[in-house]
Amino acid sequence: MSITDIHTTTDSHADAQAFSEPILPDPFDQRVDLLPTRRARCADGDGGLTELFFSDDPFDIARAKAICSRCPLSASCLAGALERAEVDGVWGGELLLDGVIVADRPRRGRPPRTPRPALVVDEVPVPAHLLTDNVA
Repeated sequence: MSITDIHTTTDSHADAQAFSEPILPDPFDQRVDLLPTRRARCADGDGGLTELFFSDDPFDIARAKAICSRCPLSASCLAGALERAEVDGVWGGELLLDGVIVADRPRRGRPPRTPRPALVVDEVPVPAHLLTDNVA
């Protein structure tokens, strides 16, 4: 085996790898938005709001709906959740149970004689000095 044979073998191996590896966008390219959900108001970066959107507490559900009410992605979020038949949670400003939009989460125990009014909570405004350019 000569040096040229080794060089040729290495090149063909590199060519084979180039075709087998997926082509991904450059994560440092500012023009490419890898995750459009980053623009969602619920995307806080550390998952701190997850419990709020999947809570049994009516107050938490109302707060999650208030966050969604001003989100630019709420329509696509709800459409995606309905398409995936999400089992639970607030998606696009609506409460889903077993893949269906419901007005309120059923309470445990005996149902009340008179239906409870819908709980509506205003979102607490974020102070201006904490807002960044990418927050709606």
